[in-house]
Amino acid sequence: MQKCKDIAYSLGNFSAAVLGQTVSTFAIFYYVDVLKVPSAMIMTVMTWYGIWNAINDPLFGQISDKTKTRWGRRIPYILFLTFPLCLSFALLWMPPFPAGEVRALYIYYFAVIFVFDGLFTIVVLNWTALFPEMYPDLEDRARVSAIRQVLGILGLILGVALPSALSATIGWKAMGILFGALSMLTMYVSLWGAKERPEFAEDQGLGFIEALKATYINKSFITYLIPALLIQYTFEGLPAVVPFYTKYVLKMDETQTSVLLGALFIAAIPFAYVWGKLTSKLGPKKSLTIACLAYAAALVPFFFAETFVHGVLTCLALSFGLAGIMVLLDVFIADIADEDELKTGSRREGMYFGVNGFMIRLGISLNALIMGKVLDATGYDPHLAVQPESAVMGLRLLMSFIPMAAIALAIIVLRFYPLDGERLAEVKRQIAALHAEKSARGQRPAGQ
Repeated sequence: MQKCKDIAYSLGNFSAAVLGQTVSTFAIFYYVDVLKVPSAMIMTVMTWYGIWNAINDPLFGQISDKTKTRWGRRIPYILFLTFPLCLSFALLWMPPFPAGEVRALYIYYFAVIFVFDGLFTIVVLNWTALFPEMYPDLEDRARVSAIRQVLGILGLILGVALPSALSATIGWKAMGILFGALSMLTMYVSLWGAKERPEFAEDQGLGFIEALKATYINKSFITYLIPALLIQYTFEGLPAVVPFYTKYVLKMDETQTSVLLGALFIAAIPFAYVWGKLTSKLGPKKSLTIACLAYAAALVPFFFAETFVHGVLTCLALSFGLAGIMVLLDVFIADIADEDELKTGSRREGMYFGVNGFMIRLGISLNALIMGKVLDATGYDPHLAVQPESAVMGLRLLMSFIPMAAIALAIIVLRFYPLDGERLAEVKRQIAALHAEKSARGQRPAGQ
């Protein structure tokens, strides 16, 4: 029964992946290449989008940490806001204006992407914040993280590989409705496997300013956060560039694009289980370093690829490191939240996942900025069926050496991350004792 509940809870990652990756991979492409909104205008939206996330992610995380209801701190947000989240996703792909109505489409995109992102932050943040609370042991965290990422990869396949093919058959609007409905269903199923520990809701918690300060001066978190931002930039950048890269560099059609991306994520599925085992043995820090090295090395062939076969083989090589990174990132935050509880006395996963969510969105904005600058500087023109050689070179760089540089910097900063070896083991021993004390305190009759 517990395994079934683990799988049910993990389905939330399928929902998050479908929604998040479809938007990060195809929203810019849809509004720029299909609806002909100038890339500079869309990049302006994404800049404001990054500013919005600087506010809403930590704010919603703090609100979640401080929430007290008879249903728990996290679950009510998932229960009541999943439907409007999925509705806003569908609306993103069905603007009531035709291609070429630049100003109207710009305003519409601005409004809907902000609503979608706010709801996405609240729902997914609260779902993710349940993870450290439900699974306190490293072995369980690695095991369930692997399940979450397998289901997340299936969501990625839908969100990254299929929209190109579906848009050519049923259209973008129908795709938005279909994916929105499927994501709503799986997120609600995840609630069956979700549970909260009521004793953590009794923690006093920190005020917003105090919580921000405690978060941003945490050495473990900062030395995780900078690598996470750089990694998330590549996670957002590569899928966003792929539709341009496959169309103009490899000369592939929509179906071939779906096959290429499908190969990347399908191959990552068995590797997720491998990384779950490696993480239990090596620890998160060593495992993430190895994953990043493998990931960076596999990016090189994208610069030289010329054919569909080259692209598929490169994606297969990339899948090993990609799977490791996907499994490991949330394990880091869970460990950091444990260490923080020893310092503050409160479980603050909401704040940590909120700030981490901001870094993910900042990665989207950083990608939009870099991608927009490179496309403009190299002469990309959405009205041309064949792009100039300079634009083709820009797309090659966006798929290879630019993300490689980000991963190299991430590895350098990760060396200073302190929660490893004996230090991590000591945190685990102390947090187990603290949780036992909190549980016993919560079970005492009132007045004792």
